[in-house]
Amino acid sequence: MDIDFATGFLWFASFLLSTTVHEAMHALTAWRLGDPTAYNGGQVTLSPAPHVAREPVGMLLVPLLTSLTQGWAIGWASCPYDPRWAERYPRRAAVMAAAGPAGNFLIAVVAFFVIRSGLAFGWFVAPETVSLDSIVELATQGPSYMTTLLSVLIVQNVFLGTFNLLPLPPLDGSAVLMGLLPERHALAMRNFSTSGMMGMVGLLVAWQIFPMATDPLFSLVLRLLYPASSYY
Repeated sequence: MDIDFATGFLWFASFLLSTTVHEAMHALTAWRLGDPTAYNGGQVTLSPAPHVAREPVGMLLVPLLTSLTQGWAIGWASCPYDPRWAERYPRRAAVMAAAGPAGNFLIAVVAFFVIRSGLAFGWFVAPETVSLDSIVELATQGPSYMTTLLSVLIVQNVFLGTFNLLPLPPLDGSAVLMGLLPERHALAMRNFSTSGMMGMVGLLVAWQIFPMATDPLFSLVLRLLYPASSYY
């Protein structure tokens, strides 16, 4: 398989930015809601350095390797929090969990409006064929690093935000669900999800389920960008 290293690096750069925003949103929300753990760890920041320092393999090594060898980025990150705070304030913990995916959707919305504005002003055009890293082109010269990055940012963040909202441990959606359940059900789910084995099982199940959602999500992005097109 031929790999475009420039495009791969843009996937990595997008992943690094998107994951940094995701974790910073967790940290900021927890701090504002009474848990200073991540704030004290220096993670209420848009600098990737403290987030990479916490998860160097998941935020640097694996996404860089997959970006440059597979043409897309995969990885992971984490944000510290006080489990006693989460158990005492389950609703606050649910808001904190939801803040990470919300950061991803915010990036996607910004990229969406940049693309829509470029289309409206005639700077961008729809490509003849689309892919995950090519959903818009420059009107004057076709694909560019800028339009590739915008394409990757919107697609990657829609995928990241949606994936993390799956209600399976250790994903954010599991904590969101616990905050919505009655107390005794939430406690049972918390005891179930804190097991390392259950976290591994949850990830395996999520990786089996999520591919079924990628095509519909990509079609949704295209439908919103190009309501009159025949891409979908």
